[in-house]
Amino acid sequence: MTERPVSQVDTGWFAERCGRVVQNVEQIIRGKSEIVRLTVLCLAAGGHVLLNDVPGVGKTSLAKALASSIDGEARRIQCTPDLLPTDVTGVTIFNVETREFAFRPGAVFGNVVLADEVNRASPKTQSALLEVMEERQVTVDGTSYGVPRPFLVIATQNPVEHGGTYDLPEAQIDRFMMRLSLGYPDHASEMELIGARTSGRSVVDLGPVVGTADVERMGQILHGVQLTPQIVDYVVSVVGATRRLPELRLGASPRAGIALATAAKAHAAGDGRPFVTPDDVKALAPFVLTHRLLLRPEAELNGATAEGLLGGILASVPVPGLRPTYR
Repeated sequence: MTERPVSQVDTGWFAERCGRVVQNVEQIIRGKSEIVRLTVLCLAAGGHVLLNDVPGVGKTSLAKALASSIDGEARRIQCTPDLLPTDVTGVTIFNVETREFAFRPGAVFGNVVLADEVNRASPKTQSALLEVMEERQVTVDGTSYGVPRPFLVIATQNPVEHGGTYDLPEAQIDRFMMRLSLGYPDHASEMELIGARTSGRSVVDLGPVVGTADVERMGQILHGVQLTPQIVDYVVSVVGATRRLPELRLGASPRAGIALATAAKAHAAGDGRPFVTPDDVKALAPFVLTHRLLLRPEAELNGATAEGLLGGILASVPVPGLRPTYR
């Protein structure tokens, strides 16, 4: 079934709601407007975020602030080597009072789920996230249970500490729509942050500015944002080019192409436009594709980076010249 094209009124509403959430979260996360906005767009698009950052820059606060802003439930999974898959998904237990088995939901049953230091969990536990990140459900003892909507996993990992960690499998990395990094705030933003925190203001003081139903409607609006065949061809050309680079042992998957197209739709709607342009694709490609590209060891020794290789692809793939028509 073809989705009804959305109007500029629809995408204007989308952009206004997106702006509300970003402004609210920025009361806690100072000086990181772009990263906060991309996280909100990822939520609306039904994706997940991998935050690759050093400790203490606000990864946990971002997840909690986002959940508070949409009147959703925040859940946290503190990943450790002894964390069990059932801690994540839930478990079936026997109720002695009713003398029946009942399902006890795990930590993924929330709207915004923070998987803190995800690479410290064992591979078996990490795999427990695969189904829920893709299908929005968990299967326990042969029965499937849907998680709340909207649903966003924000997983964090520390790029400078590798003791006691496990590499994320490619199948899991591919399920993250975007990889983002907050980084350190600038001088002025850090002064504001210190002033706010030392005066007692925290994420618990944030109130909702939209509801979960609004986020669901934002996702529905994205279905109708115009994605012309020329733009789809451009996305496929960019993604396909990563598979032909000799420096890479693994290029981007078809799932990556879908994620890039969906993220580009969200970027367009966030700007109030009901159609996608090549600039939307270019703007989102570094956040959507680079974490999916695996370099050959010899390419790394020669100084190649995923970011540099993707930049070369974006510079070489012909950009379609078109002006979409819209309602």
